[in-house]
Amino acid sequence: MAGDGECDARLRAVVELAQAMAAAPTPLESVEAAAEGARRALDGTFAAISVWERERGRLRVLVNVGELAEGEERFPGDESYPVDVFPEITEFLHGMGAPPSGSWGRVGGQPHAWVETARGDEEARVAALRRRGRGCCVVAPIVLHGRAWGELYVARSVRAPLFGPGDADFATVLAAVAASGIAQTERLEEVRRLAFTDPLTGLANRRAVDARLDEAVERHLGEGAVVSLLVCDLNGLKKVNDTLGHAVGDRLLERFGSVLSLCGAKLPGALAARLGGDEFCLLSVGPTADEVVRVADELCRRAGALELGEGVACGVASTGDPIGTVRSARRLFRLADAAQYRAKAARSAGPVVAGRDGGRADPVVRMADRPPSPLSAERRRFRGRGRSG
Repeated sequence: MAGDGECDARLRAVVELAQAMAAAPTPLESVEAAAEGARRALDGTFAAISVWERERGRLRVLVNVGELAEGEERFPGDESYPVDVFPEITEFLHGMGAPPSGSWGRVGGQPHAWVETARGDEEARVAALRRRGRGCCVVAPIVLHGRAWGELYVARSVRAPLFGPGDADFATVLAAVAASGIAQTERLEEVRRLAFTDPLTGLANRRAVDARLDEAVERHLGEGAVVSLLVCDLNGLKKVNDTLGHAVGDRLLERFGSVLSLCGAKLPGALAARLGGDEFCLLSVGPTADEVVRVADELCRRAGALELGEGVACGVASTGDPIGTVRSARRLFRLADAAQYRAKAARSAGPVVAGRDGGRADPVVRMADRPPSPLSAERRRFRGRGRSG
């Protein structure tokens, strides 16, 4: 148990961290103050704060402070890591799994920090510790408004004492203080963020997909980039809402949003979004159609394992498959939507992929390209602003 002197020192460290964040002139400098304050409070040699970019499925490093290893920058231009490499930040916070073995996270309770050492198994974060000459780290989730925002990471050199349970407790407190400061600075960008973000899941929203898909199709037409669109409906949501209440249904939507973000991280630059209700999508530019289909397979498997859910109906359309010329965002969306509709009708456990059952003769392609009638219009209206066809 910490003595009175150590308790007083840690209380001062908490106060100093909060004051430094409040005095910072910009949001990024406020985050920098939080990282530096946590590093000093925990006697670390290095600290970093990362944000979970749900729409990209990545942890993006905002700031590194202390003794930087080769290749590390104080304010990285684009240092980010797929969340599937470090899944504890999503799985632990959303109750989908336990924190790493040997840590002190409390399963089923409030988010709590955990400790990892370079003596552990050769996992991604352990390998990073060894590569950068660090002996141990403590990782504390940063939670805003009940949702994972990112993480606080503090490390010590190989010569320093290992972090212990008391350090994990203190790191949890420091992360909570940092979260309060970040919440204040985030309000400055709230209007911009809400314009392109789904408030329930934290994923991109319909407006963001509209803009990004138009740009993606332009890249396809101009550069030949492969553009793929995965559209899915979360099965069983209405039954959950009717029998258990909308709060439980919202929880299911949030958890599926986390799964979509986690899977989307396997496709560099992919945009994960909630279109509305139980409808979600994943937009990919660059990866092959086969890569996208593999991710769709994994998404279906993970969705099928969600508690209370009944899996997803998933459709995929990619310019990398034999679907004919794609000149507009609207056509690609119709193809993915038709594939999803066929998956739902067939109760398919895996994705249906447009064009893979006969190319242009594929029933999905024929359905998507059939001229709409007043009684058989596409099920969703997509605001494609590109060329027709």
